Amino acid sequence: MSYFAAAVGRVEGSWTAEEVSLRGATDIDEVADRLRDVEPDADLSLLFVEADDTYLVILRLDEGEDLRIFGSDSAYADESRLGALLVGDLKAPVTGLGDTDEPQVAAGGDGETEQPAADPEADPVGDADILADLGISAQKLLALCGHEGMMPADVTAEICQVLGCGDEVEELREV
Repeated sequence: MSYFAAAVGRVEGSWTAEEVSLRGATDIDEVADRLRDVEPDADLSLLFVEADDTYLVILRLDEGEDLRIFGSDSAYADESRLGALLVGDLKAPVTGLGDTDEPQVAAGGDGETEQPAADPEADPVGDADILADLGISAQKLLALCGHEGMMPADVTAEICQVLGCGDEVEELREV
């Protein structure tokens, strides 16, 4: 299974980005160490792992500590060794797909059909509030991940634009 892993680190409001190899990683702590190594002085570090245009995993470290993880679909753990390493230990599924009183209209819809914005087949796991303090609520993250036609790269790009590091991550893709 192919993957793209982009790490971004923020130091004093300025972002740096670097592609990260996860080859040979044996556990989630080693992945966290590789994220720390990108920008050791970062007050915030994020790792976006996109796999086979299907799965997205986001890892977050604040000041190099307190690893938090979100996975767009628990099936990734069954599909690959890397998926098992990243999201295999996340037992609790994300809840809240239908917790709002506001109906969500399917993208491209005529406004009359109420459908959940998230893919009903997906089983997101981990911390959906991982980016809430950065302007992307759990509901928004789940909607982005489940939006029909959105690839993991599109979700990463959308998130990075909101955070202010979109250009840095796009430059990694162009290399």
